[in-house]
Amino acid sequence: MIQKISDITNEIKNFKVSSLQELEDFRIKFLSKKGTISQLFSQFRNVHNDQKREVGAQLNQLKNLASASYEDFKSILSNSKKITSGIDYTLPSENILLGTRHPVSIVRNEINSIFSKIGFVLNEGPEIEDDWHVFTGLNFPEEHPARDMQDTFFIEKNPDILLRTQTSSVQVRVMENSNPPIRSIFPGRVFRNEAVSARAHCIFHQVEGLYIDENVSFADLKQTLIYFAKEMFGPETNIRLRPSFFPFTEPSAEVDVSCTICGGKGCNVCKYTGYLEILGCGMVDPNVLEASSINSKKYTGFAFGMGIERIAMLKYQVNDLRLYFENDIRFLNQFKSAH
Repeated sequence: MIQKISDITNEIKNFKVSSLQELEDFRIKFLSKKGTISQLFSQFRNVHNDQKREVGAQLNQLKNLASASYEDFKSILSNSKKITSGIDYTLPSENILLGTRHPVSIVRNEINSIFSKIGFVLNEGPEIEDDWHVFTGLNFPEEHPARDMQDTFFIEKNPDILLRTQTSSVQVRVMENSNPPIRSIFPGRVFRNEAVSARAHCIFHQVEGLYIDENVSFADLKQTLIYFAKEMFGPETNIRLRPSFFPFTEPSAEVDVSCTICGGKGCNVCKYTGYLEILGCGMVDPNVLEASSINSKKYTGFAFGMGIERIAMLKYQVNDLRLYFENDIRFLNQFKSAH
């Protein structure tokens, strides 16, 4: 027995492990229930009484040696795997860089939030539209310049189908499928056949609003826009309305806000007028109401529309519209603290 213990001890000391399979072979051979050391413990009862003390001590030493060797081999293999993989799992993890919302999305969400506080609900519609919802239902005459190919992207195989030039098309859909009172905003992407420059793009985003009910007046429109301007640009913001023309509103107006850069004192951005244009608005033309089967004798309403990029340019003092479409990470990283 003592000689067997000595032989197994030498075998353990000379055993080499270079793979997980060899490590498992070591465990099975020496430490498993049917392994060599277990068999020696089973034979221990046959040892003569005057040798049991010495043999027992050597058996325990042998078992401890096998267990310690197994753990050493296991540790060596584990460290070797870390080195060969090129990854040190003990190092702290890298910081994960978080993204940010696009400035157009930030401003769009802010506009939606401002109008939702006074009861406007959000509606969206398709970007590929038909002539009725983009033009005819909004009181555009057949000869109106906006119908010209230079302004609108038409689908070549069907001239009645086009990329919407304004989110007013969603207003028509809502009026066709809803009964007054209607109080909604319509954010979305629109398309116009224009040359790309610092102040214009063939793709941009709009938010339009519509309120139809009994006894709606221009005063209601003006107060709504004052509320919006102060919520968006600050409580010191002032607005002014200038007469204008849109086929779907009468009377119509352009809305300017006091320049956010000079505070209304006058600078080169506002051309020293102290004001910057932000949107168009007006009272819904009775023809538009009747085209959607709304009684223009009973109901009146107002509508307004603004470019989200334009609002974002004023809010963040961005001087080139193209920056919103280039996905330059240096530009986008500036908006991490915005929302």
